Amino acid sequence: MTTTPVEKELPLDPKYDDYDFPLKAAKPQSGHSGYTTAEQDAQVFQLRSKLEAAGYTDELDTLTLLRFLRARKFDVALSETMFKNYIKWRTEFGGGLDDLVQNFEYKEKAEVSQYYPQYYHKTDVDGRPVYIEQMGNIDLTAMYKITTSDRMLQNLAVEYEKVADPRLPACSRKAGHLLETCCSIMDLKGVGIMKVPSVYSYVKLASDMSQNYYPERLGKLYLINAPWGFSGVFNAIKGWLDPVTVEKIHILGTAYQKELLAQVSAENLPTIFGGTCDCPGGCQLSDEGPWKDPQWAKPAKWEKKKAADSSTIDTSAVNPGTIQDAGAKPAEAALADRVPASDEIKPAPPVA
Repeated sequence: MTTTPVEKELPLDPKYDDYDFPLKAAKPQSGHSGYTTAEQDAQVFQLRSKLEAAGYTDELDTLTLLRFLRARKFDVALSETMFKNYIKWRTEFGGGLDDLVQNFEYKEKAEVSQYYPQYYHKTDVDGRPVYIEQMGNIDLTAMYKITTSDRMLQNLAVEYEKVADPRLPACSRKAGHLLETCCSIMDLKGVGIMKVPSVYSYVKLASDMSQNYYPERLGKLYLINAPWGFSGVFNAIKGWLDPVTVEKIHILGTAYQKELLAQVSAENLPTIFGGTCDCPGGCQLSDEGPWKDPQWAKPAKWEKKKAADSSTIDTSAVNPGTIQDAGAKPAEAALADRVPASDEIKPAPPVA
């Protein structure tokens, strides 16, 4: 018999916890904010203490640690390993994710979206951000003439960062309770067996990023326009998956609209899926949602940091020296030696 979790205030650590949005989860679920047990609170403290002792200082807020603990069934040792792997990846990925989220520009997004639309768009009936992928037109050979696999993954990581802040905080403010997950729609229309080998490598890397470094972000997943036989394959493998994860996945064929519209209202669902939303310039490029509404949106912490860094006065530019250093190069020579930006689009290797 399952016991309903008791509601209680989430114990916070003033050193790390600086939240400006509601903190109580919408539903009573064990291990979630507002419904933790004394043992789970102690496990948060234990995990944080172990990480501090190992020299970690970032990402140690209570909500983050709870997500990692839930992902590992509150096994502190396993959660510690997962967290350390996450921080190592953050430090190395794209030259450092903290810098990447502040400065990455995905200028080729509109062109890439012609082949592989991936976008956040408004919210579902529970107030969560809706994430949409359309996989039917994927053509990696054509896409890699526009971008690279590395830049696609960097964009994906930056978007995950923006889910954490500012998207979910804005959605939480509007909903009046804590929201930590997204509703995902994956459109499989046009995806045939012949396309699977060419896209598997990228999809595997993207999936690994989600599972290993952004745990507990999936609220619901709708696989629509699933080809014949897909449900049978899923039924064969779902026994290997966590029952909690299986419960979140809904496999729908072409007659998906009734069930999907029950989760995402028509005004928030693009017309291509049977909704009524038709954003100017296209829903896939609008990034429309509470995170764009001044009533609910606030600057993300990474945006504040970027603004603070930008406001730092460069005294060398304001009052340049009149005597050139003996070892300095003339401006023209220095300019010629500049290294191209790290996010410059470079040709990808041929696709096998």
